[in-house]
Amino acid sequence: MRIRAAKRDELPLLCELERAAGAPFAAIGMPEIAEDEPPAPEELVHYLDGGVALVALEEDGGAPVGYLLAEPVDGALHIEQVSVHPGHARQGIGRALIEHLAATTDAPALTLTTFADVPWNAPYYARCGFRPLADAEVTPGLREIRRKEAEHGLDRWPRLCMRREPPRG
Repeated sequence: MRIRAAKRDELPLLCELERAAGAPFAAIGMPEIAEDEPPAPEELVHYLDGGVALVALEEDGGAPVGYLLAEPVDGALHIEQVSVHPGHARQGIGRALIEHLAATTDAPALTLTTFADVPWNAPYYARCGFRPLADAEVTPGLREIRRKEAEHGLDRWPRLCMRREPPRG
């Protein structure tokens, strides 16, 4: 697997990958998440221009099998999305994308918002070194992200904000 910056012409592929990555949510009683349309390629350009858009490629250098989107929020680098095609799940691709981001940023921390009870969400991110934030630790930018998520209907299931600081020493 190789990780690199996404290219503009790959954005439609990322939308298709996101549709596939959402499908497993239907099996755990979250069909609305599985059926939710991914952002259009034009919306993803924002991450190419002002944030981070990484892709994980198949061994042969083929199509993306996973991707990560991030942008600065309140001094940290906020991971907006990590998606891996279900056919490539449980191979360390999501973790590799997160570790690549952590190794290549000078931000003091990584943050994200996620479903608290979905096994491949909060419990997975905890294994990747993220910790849930107490309410008093949630920054204004994260509060705004959570507000938009609630407007989108994501609060139907428990959600939380998480943060990962770099290793000490």
